[in-house]
Order: sequence, then C-alpha cells, then structure tokens
Amino acid sequence: MLYVWVVAIYAAFLIFVSFTRSRRVRDQEDFMVAGRKVSTLFLVGTLVCTWIGSGSLFGGAGRAFREGFSALWMSAGAWVGLAVVYFLAPRVRRIAEFTVADILERRYNQWARLFGSIAIIIAYLTIASYQFDGGGRLLYILTGLNPVYGKIITCGLVAIFTMAAGMMSIVAMDIFNGTLMTLGILIALPVVYKVAGGWSHITSNLSAEHFTAFGRLGVLPALGLFFPTFFLLLGESSMYQKFFSAKNERAARNAVIGMIVGVIIVEVALDTVAIFGGSIYAHDPGFVNADGSFVKAATETIIIKVAATNLPTIVGVVLLCAAVAIIFSTANTFLMIPATNITRDIYQRFINPNASQRTIVRFQRIMIPLLAALAFVASTFFETILDMALYAYTMVGAAVTPALLAAFIWRRVTVKGGVASVAAGMIVTAIFGFLNKAGIIPLDYDYIIYPAAGASIITLIVVSLLTAPSPEEKWGPFMGEESKRVGESVAEVG
Repeated sequence: MLYVWVVAIYAAFLIFVSFTRSRRVRDQEDFMVAGRKVSTLFLVGTLVCTWIGSGSLFGGAGRAFREGFSALWMSAGAWVGLAVVYFLAPRVRRIAEFTVADILERRYNQWARLFGSIAIIIAYLTIASYQFDGGGRLLYILTGLNPVYGKIITCGLVAIFTMAAGMMSIVAMDIFNGTLMTLGILIALPVVYKVAGGWSHITSNLSAEHFTAFGRLGVLPALGLFFPTFFLLLGESSMYQKFFSAKNERAARNAVIGMIVGVIIVEVALDTVAIFGGSIYAHDPGFVNADGSFVKAATETIIIKVAATNLPTIVGVVLLCAAVAIIFSTANTFLMIPATNITRDIYQRFINPNASQRTIVRFQRIMIPLLAALAFVASTFFETILDMALYAYTMVGAAVTPALLAAFIWRRVTVKGGVASVAAGMIVTAIFGFLNKAGIIPLDYDYIIYPAAGASIITLIVVSLLTAPSPEEKWGPFMGEESKRVGESVAEVG
C-alpha cells in the first residue's frame, strides 16, 4: 500500500505544478515552445526525460531480459543520432519555428508539411499509447487493478497535465523528473546486483549470449534495433520543438551534450538492472514458458516487478517513482507534439490562419484529450510495447528524417524530392505494418526499417536528381552561415 500512496502523491504533485504553471500561459509561443526562454539545464532535463520513456522502461528492459546487453543496440542508434544532431541544433534554433512540419514547408512546400504532420501524428500517438500501456502495467503490479483501467487512469492524468500549461509545464517538471529518474535507477543498480546474488549467480542463470555484443540473434536484428532509433532521433519532433524553446543557439547545442551523457548513463543502467533482475526470474514460469521461450509481455515488466517485490522498501519506492517519472514525462511530450501539429500545421495553416492567440491555445487544449483517447485505442493494436516502439520509430525515421536531414545538409534536394520522400516512407511503413498485423507478411518489427527507410532515401535522391535544383532562398536558411546572411538580407528588404 505504501508504494501506491507514494505513486499517487507524486502524480498529484505533477498535476499541481502543471496547474500553477498554467497561469503563465499567454499565447501559443508560451504553450507550444515555453516562450523560447529555456536554459541549457532545463533543456537537458526535458530532452532526457522525453527520450527515456516506456520504450526504454518496458520495451528495452524486456529485450534486455530476453537477449542481454545486445538490447543496447536500440539505445546506440540514439547515441549516434545525437552526435549528428549536435551540429544541427544551432541551425534549428536559429530558424525559430514551432514544429518540424514548419521546417518541411519552409524548405519544400505545404504538401511536405501535410504529409510530415500526418506521419508525426500517427507515430507520436503510437508512442503516447504505449506510455499509457506502461502506466496500466505499473498499476496492475502495484494494486492488481485491471491493466485497462490503469491505462484509462494514466491517460486521463497525462491529458490533464498536458492541457494545463503545455510545454511550459513539461519543461518545468522534467528537470525534477530527470533527476529522480537518474538517481532512482543508479541507486537501484547495485542493490539489484546484490539481490541477484552477484556476478557468478547472474552469469549462471542467464545464457552466455546475454553478455555478447550481438546476442543470440545476430547482426541483422541488432541493426534492426539500431536504425529505427537512429532515424527517429534525427527527425524527433519533440526534440526539435524543444530546441525551438531554447533561449539561444548556444543553449540548444550545449543541451545536446548533456542529453548524450544523460541518455547513455540512464539507458545502460536501465538495461543492466533489467538483466540483473532477469537473472532472478530466469526460471520463473510467469516469465518463461515450459519450452524455454520467454513470455514477451511479462518480461517487459521486469523493472517494476523487481522494484515492487525484490528491493528494500526505500529503494523500491525511489525506483517506482522513477518509473512514474519516465512514463509521465514521455507521455505528456508525445501527446503535446501531435496536438501542436494539428493546431499549428493543419488548423492554423489550412483552416483558420487568422485565428487569435487565445483561439489557438484553446483549440490545442481541446485536441489534447481527444488525441489521448485516440492514443488509448491505438494501444490495442500491438502485442508488445517493443513492437509499438519500433513501428512508431520507423514511421518518423523513414517518413520525416531523410527529407528533414537533407534540408540541412544537401543543397541539391528539391521540393518534389522532399515531398516524394516523405510520402514514400509513410506509405511503405503503413503497408508493412498492415501486412504484418494481418499475418500476410509475418515480418518482425525489427526489420520494417529496411524497406521503409530504403524507399524514402532512394526516392529522395532519385527524384531530386531528376528535377530542377531549388533556388538559394529555399536552401540558404538551412546551410550554416548562409542562414545568417539570407536572414539579414530578408530583414533589410523588409
């Protein structure tokens, strides 16, 4: 019962802070990008919290239980992606838009914006949906509550939090959530190691492949984990939206360094806790079938199971609060982003371009609970959280990332090439997802990135080379120092 009370009090605290922050929201800039006043420290906190979500807490941890340290290939994709983003962050902040779709229209046209928005909305609602699923599993383990009811509670609380103050409340709480998340996992790590019986017991209870680079499945599945997160990170809308929130270009770039360090520490520690915890339950029929195969959905609850069952009370409480922080901080961001896309990229751009600031904020607040309900429904379409994560990552990584990255690094990319790339990536991902769900092509979600990203990149290059180059006013603002010169010229003309 203590665990339940602590989790409830922490969730109530988050809601309280959100409502106090809501008084500071005056316009869409406050609601969508926190007034563009966010410092490096707060950016690091919110970026780490956004990336470490139920995909890591449940999907990645479950994979670590089943496969060992090779599960970190999923995390490594993000680490490499962040190294690339380090060089893009100042340019992104300099452009000072609101959404990734803003960038797509500015570099290409309104169709790139529309297709990109659709891909982002689909992907991010999927990501939000498995945060709700994670909350349902957490409440089930703690209370025995039906996971469906737990998902409903999580969905409602996240929607309320996000509606109140938008990005302003998210950024305000994520520095606290990030600290709690990091401390909780790092404190739990040595304790779980001791409870598991030390290294000799851990290695004797798990297969030797758990401690190899590629595990028992080999290189292709490992890369199938690497590339979805790599491509997602390069086109990750919430990250770009938070760069737009930075107070200046330097804060945006420095935040990437902090994010790299924070994400590596937390994800390595999280997967290690899952492996150590997995050694405790390596022969438990609740996690392993009689034929030796794993119960995938059960393995994804290993962190929560260990926290609630095997750890000293105080350590268990801290780890469970860290789990709540992980679920909550990611869910609200990935609910905020599609609401921003619909508001900014569809409603404000195509339906009501003359809407007042008050109308825009009110419309976005209305969209948040509606999208939360839609995300809840989406959570019923997949067997495991890892499947949901890989599908969502591929949708963004294949549909948005190639065209977005090309906008910043390839002057020769054309409007038609960018639009065709976004459409190709989105369509191929959707088709393979449907065929997989229908059992027509039982392709593991680890592999969908190959045809989807391949189609998007090839289309981008071929169509661009077959069409006339874009004028300098299209590519200039995206090419480093050129952006400053073009911006100054435009200002002088204005």
